[in-house]
Amino acid sequence: MASVPLNVGSERGFWLRLAIGLAVLAAGLGGAWVMEHQGHVATGMNNEIVWGTPHVFAIFLIVAASGVLNVASMATVFGQAHYKPWARLSGLLSIAMLAGGLMVLMLDLGRPERLVVAATHYNFTSVFAWNVFLYSGMFATVLLYLWMQMEKRMNRYAKPAGVAAFVWRFVLTTGTGAIFAFLVARQAYASAILPPLFIALSLVWGMAVFVLVQSAYGGATDELLRRMRNLLGILVALALYLTAVYHLTNLYFARQIDFERFILLDGGIYPLLFWAGYVVVGSLAPMALVWRAGAGAGSLRLAAALALVGAFAWLYVFI
Repeated sequence: MASVPLNVGSERGFWLRLAIGLAVLAAGLGGAWVMEHQGHVATGMNNEIVWGTPHVFAIFLIVAASGVLNVASMATVFGQAHYKPWARLSGLLSIAMLAGGLMVLMLDLGRPERLVVAATHYNFTSVFAWNVFLYSGMFATVLLYLWMQMEKRMNRYAKPAGVAAFVWRFVLTTGTGAIFAFLVARQAYASAILPPLFIALSLVWGMAVFVLVQSAYGGATDELLRRMRNLLGILVALALYLTAVYHLTNLYFARQIDFERFILLDGGIYPLLFWAGYVVVGSLAPMALVWRAGAGAGSLRLAAALALVGAFAWLYVFI
């Protein structure tokens, strides 16, 4: 297994990164404390609006956790040698992001002791219950994959473990998309295109997160950067295409026209976030950056950052 030397930069840079990380951690803990003491009303949610800003971040983390593992899959399942030095980082990011997303969802339980009820009582007619097993299975398969990667005597089992993680992450993302596709209470969501759309979005968001994290380490070869640029552009185009298909499908049905008009034209901030935030900033701009002549590492990082801006814009409109 190839290795990449860790480049942490100067001591000052290390402490700066640590301070930024601690500040983000403190902000998250502060937000959890406010919700714990003031209730979900602090987020703008109530008995009618049951999903809000916390779910934007939770769904982003869970969906991107599946996509960021794509780097490890490219290395192990498809034998792409340029990705192999980064396979372990990909797996660690996947576990960290999945854990973060699930921690945000725990706030939905209201009280900490409700976790016991959620873990011991299942309604197997609900896709939500299915996803409990998909999430725990994702942890298990990725941890197994990392073990096979990190222990030399187990390296011969790395590919089977990688294939299992590859299959499981697609099942997980399909299940996450199915939560919305099967949701009877939200007529606007009902579409079979949502599971494949979520898979495409997960690949975009995961690749964007990996690019930004990898850039903090350095050490990527020019060939790897070229491959990631092309792959990011293709994935962004695929996600934009499936998003267009989803909305065009809704427009075909008369009962969905008012919803689509609200999202795309008359909904105040929502059309602005969709067209400017997701379509222009989060899709067209990244594609232009990665496919322009002479695009380098800086263009790739900027494209990844813009793709993540588009991710949050898309999720804010969708949720």
